[in-house]
Amino acid sequence: MRREALARLAEERVDHRFKGLPPDADGLTVGELAAQRRDLFTGGFTTPVLTLSAEHLEHNLRLMQTYTARHQLAFAPHGKTSMAPQLFQRQLEHGAWGITLAVPHQVRVARAFGVQRIFLANELVDAAALRWVAAELAADPSFRLVCYVDSVRGVELMDAALRGGAQRPVDVVVELGAGEGARTGARTQAECARIAEAVAGVPTLRLVGVAGYEGEVPQADGERVRAYLRRLVALAAELDKAGHFARTDEIVVSAGGSAWFDAVAEVFAAAPALSRPVLKLLRSGAYVTHDDGHYRELTPFNRVPEEGAPEPAFRLWTQVVSRPTAAQAFANAGKRDAAYDLHLPFAQVVHRDGAEHAATGITVTGLSDQHTWLATTEEADLAVGDWIGLGLSHPCTSFDKWQLIPVVRADGTVVDYVRTFF
Repeated sequence: MRREALARLAEERVDHRFKGLPPDADGLTVGELAAQRRDLFTGGFTTPVLTLSAEHLEHNLRLMQTYTARHQLAFAPHGKTSMAPQLFQRQLEHGAWGITLAVPHQVRVARAFGVQRIFLANELVDAAALRWVAAELAADPSFRLVCYVDSVRGVELMDAALRGGAQRPVDVVVELGAGEGARTGARTQAECARIAEAVAGVPTLRLVGVAGYEGEVPQADGERVRAYLRRLVALAAELDKAGHFARTDEIVVSAGGSAWFDAVAEVFAAAPALSRPVLKLLRSGAYVTHDDGHYRELTPFNRVPEEGAPEPAFRLWTQVVSRPTAAQAFANAGKRDAAYDLHLPFAQVVHRDGAEHAATGITVTGLSDQHTWLATTEEADLAVGDWIGLGLSHPCTSFDKWQLIPVVRADGTVVDYVRTFF
């Protein structure tokens, strides 16, 4: 990655654009503020403020580095989770092959910070974006981008946009759909073969493998997910036998969200040898922060506890602003601050006068635009002015609400700030 681009993030001035940061820090650079090592609770931070645990981030990065190495998987974590180049850099430093992304804007962000290998887990048919990709490939011989194709029409559109301007062919993988009613991807092996033939017929594209997303398998369970992944591996073998990978030095076989990567590891380990070396590419992204809801329930580490366990790195701090009855309280975070598409936040701890206690008897029952609705029992020790630490579900819809996120040590010291680009 481009160190100078990352360094410039520390030169950005702190001001009103960034929620939760101390008002008296206006005019400081992010780097200057980080160097002050302020305390989250006494350093002037205002609520609501989303934080990342320094220790849990590092734990999760190391955990997946160890897991993928143990299972001989290449790793391209999905960057759409965080859209944070500083985290991309740390993922690459922890052994990632590259970064997965979903749409052209995200690719542009990654390239602005020098990411050299990008897996675009989507079909790219936007002519302007394709011309930009062609220019990037021409300008940087070390840059590699791989993207999906899932239709002959898509191949035609890509070729039309690239023809006459592409100095290097764009690498593509045929996407196999996860079944009827699933999301994108060709639905049959025969359709995949037709797409491969179409790619072979144009000079602007190069077929390098197959890919899919097992998280979209209808009524997903272990048996159905493994059956789909075996279909994906069989497709790679079928296309290889037909000679469709003659123009590449390695064959990409890619899958892996954050709920079934243990099944991916198992099925890919049993894959037959092909005519060329196989890049077995996992793409899970939510692990970097994990969560206190959706992925806590779904993570494959629940099925293989001997492999370790991720730790939730997010905590949203909000302040009690109203306690109208003994059974109800309101805090000042809402839908604009907290993920709520899969689960409501979870009340975890109460901070008062430098001490913390468990949020016993406190339940989040709803979110308004700028209020958290709290139900409280007789056990609840809660007063106006208290800070409440909330656990969140679904990292992808947590990151996108915050442009600059403090990274906090367990003792409350803020040691860094993560910049996002959504």
